[in-house]
Amino acid sequence: MTLQEELVRAIEHRDVEAVLATFDEEADYELVDRTSPPSEPLRAHGRDAIGRTLHDLFDRAVRNEVEQFVVQGDHAAYLQRCTYPDGSQALITAMLDLRSGRIVHQSGIRARDGGTSAPVRTRTRTFAEADEVRTFEKGRLELLRGNGSDVARAVFEPGWRWSRHVKPIAGTELCTYAHFCYILSGTLHVRMAEGSEFEATKDETIRIAPHHDAWVVGDEPVTLLDWETSGDYARSQG
Repeated sequence: MTLQEELVRAIEHRDVEAVLATFDEEADYELVDRTSPPSEPLRAHGRDAIGRTLHDLFDRAVRNEVEQFVVQGDHAAYLQRCTYPDGSQALITAMLDLRSGRIVHQSGIRARDGGTSAPVRTRTRTFAEADEVRTFEKGRLELLRGNGSDVARAVFEPGWRWSRHVKPIAGTELCTYAHFCYILSGTLHVRMAEGSEFEATKDETIRIAPHHDAWVVGDEPVTLLDWETSGDYARSQG
């Protein structure tokens, strides 16, 4: 089976592990969408980190179709159409760099419409009816799932720090997830892998790229809404 056949089959069957198997161990992955602009794309390095990203992207009741796939030497490109339960669609254009029959770099652009092809049922919900609740020392995450659009509310108590309280669960040196958050209360300090640091406080939005540590500043809990956290963040693997 060629790489093209292997990848198309995996995408259309929503087989994340099979998609991941087409990547090199040290591959790089980039995606631009409505929350990750070209200046700050969603990035993942290495098969493990890419796997976490793919599990998040494929964790939907979505029908995937690869409509075009072109291979030329060590480069390839394909167009993927995603159809959501509400009838809305997204198009993903992916560009691949190949080596020894594996993907060493993938960059993609995802654009989604507003779902005009089928009526969408309006519904209000609260976090009291969260689809999933994850608790950990000095923290709690409540997740509401939608048709391709999830939102999480996280509460971090004074003294909480990712590297102290979530790192043992994640099993990574730094947080490998991207976040797009609105701070409801408290102050959050973030330190990136390359050493840069910044803070966000009440009524501010914050975009955090993968590979960071974070902690609560002061005696007030941090409560935030996050439109990107899902996947296995703070989920016990036991």
